[in-house]
Amino acid sequence: MKVPLLDLKMQYAALKKELDEALIRVAESQYFILGPEVDKLEKSLAAYLNVKYAIGVSSGTDALLLALMAIGTKPDDEVIVPTFSFFATAGVVARLNAVPVFIDIDPVTFNADPADIERKVTPRTKAIIPVHLYGQSADMEGINSQFSILNFELERPGQYVNKKTGQRICVIEDGAQAIGAQYSDGRKAGTIGAVGCYSFFPSKNLGGFGDGGLVVTNDDELGELLRIMRVHGGKPKYYHRVIGGNFRLDALQAAVLSVKLPHLDAWSEKRRENASLYTKLFVDRGLAEEEGRVSFDANNSVLLPKPVYKSTALRNYHIYNQYVVRVEHRDELRKHLSEKEVGTEIYYPVPFHRQECFAGLHSNDADFPASNFAAGHSIALPIYPELTRGQIAYVVDSIAEFVRRA
Repeated sequence: MKVPLLDLKMQYAALKKELDEALIRVAESQYFILGPEVDKLEKSLAAYLNVKYAIGVSSGTDALLLALMAIGTKPDDEVIVPTFSFFATAGVVARLNAVPVFIDIDPVTFNADPADIERKVTPRTKAIIPVHLYGQSADMEGINSQFSILNFELERPGQYVNKKTGQRICVIEDGAQAIGAQYSDGRKAGTIGAVGCYSFFPSKNLGGFGDGGLVVTNDDELGELLRIMRVHGGKPKYYHRVIGGNFRLDALQAAVLSVKLPHLDAWSEKRRENASLYTKLFVDRGLAEEEGRVSFDANNSVLLPKPVYKSTALRNYHIYNQYVVRVEHRDELRKHLSEKEVGTEIYYPVPFHRQECFAGLHSNDADFPASNFAAGHSIALPIYPELTRGQIAYVVDSIAEFVRRA
């Protein structure tokens, strides 16, 4: 049986008529950059996320870059980021000649460990970028609590100030993989900090036909600034009081996303159902005892994800952009699954503190045990909405076969 990691052709087939009509509508309008299609999408996304400002941009990476520019990030400013994430999270910091400061992750959720923030904040800290990795909200309550410990007070949405020193720190949420995910109090991931950033890369739960992204905020000043900076900082055209960039969203991508948006929650719910089935089958096959274990033993050869945090008794709404488990002999298992025609991916094999381009930051490898463990043992399994129960069972059985043989 063939089980690809992702099959977008099935999604396209289900929406073909609407999508084709949207593409033709844009072609006939000959209006390709921003315009009415983008305006329509932005209004729909603002309503869906319950935010004041939703601004379409050119990619998820550019969303992060624009957010850092809008808060005034300067050379040598420090920005705290989890060391285990997609490269853009740290790459955008370095592009502004600021300094990424790495923190470890929670060993169960793969998201930033709030306890590590207190140890990494300095007078040069400009921002913190929690990542809602794989479609699960980061522990925003735990992260925000660190500011109280450090004597910072909330001044504006997602913006904290030390009343004694005047130092300000912004929270910029990297929700590239998490549009539609909810934190435990019902707020959408990406809407709690000063700025939230999303990606519409085709593999995301809400994906376009190419690159695209979104920045959101509830802050009036930032909302205006983000919109101006999206078009080189010009308002009106050719008059620039700030420097921005070419961060505009294509009308074609907006039209495609407008067709898909009404289906987003149903697709995410199907991913959740698939994740639940994986859990049941892994337990039934004797490969795992429960979600959230952090070490291997005779009864737990597959360590399962668990959408919960220590700082709250409430569960988060995980949308499973990726379904990532940890296994022993990961690379050998991946080869076995490839032979079984099961698609997999490794997100991510090299944490930032081990990347050659960040070697000058002098990070101590031993400070990141959870990230190092995840990098060496994690593997993403197929989770897309159109998967059948039979395909999921085949994946689990294939893993069980490898475990028994190993």
